[in-house]
Amino acid sequence: MKVRYCSRLLIVNEKDELLLFQYQDEHRPEPFWATAGGELKKGESVLDAASRELYEETGLRNCIGPLLLEREAVFAVARSVPALWREKYYLVNCSSQEEVFAAEWTDEEKCTIQNWKWWTHSEMRYVDSVLFKPDCIPDLLESILRNKKSA
Repeated sequence: MKVRYCSRLLIVNEKDELLLFQYQDEHRPEPFWATAGGELKKGESVLDAASRELYEETGLRNCIGPLLLEREAVFAVARSVPALWREKYYLVNCSSQEEVFAAEWTDEEKCTIQNWKWWTHSEMRYVDSVLFKPDCIPDLLESILRNKKSA
């Protein structure tokens, strides 16, 4: 099975909201919400990919913060076959005043990303019909907010 490496971004503003994208592709009958991010290009470091993906998908040029999660999972994304994904999730702090826009979306992103939304932790916890990918995203936001308060 092919191994694919990926940088993902937990983008949080000063209102304690997390930016997520709603995806719909041929591998899942229902849409799901996931972080910004994507696969590393040949020769690219994980942090370089994180910065590139941040700009391409959101138009933001903020600093990439600490590594929050490393995980492996087998799945397929739009127009691909199942692969072992090795993902690293980084924190990105931003202001709610910063404009989010599709700076350089690929054709695949234009077809699969349906929407984006700033989510509060309470919204994430109290919606039954929403799928987050990975499903630990609400827990990650809770951990970010807990660490922020103790700092």
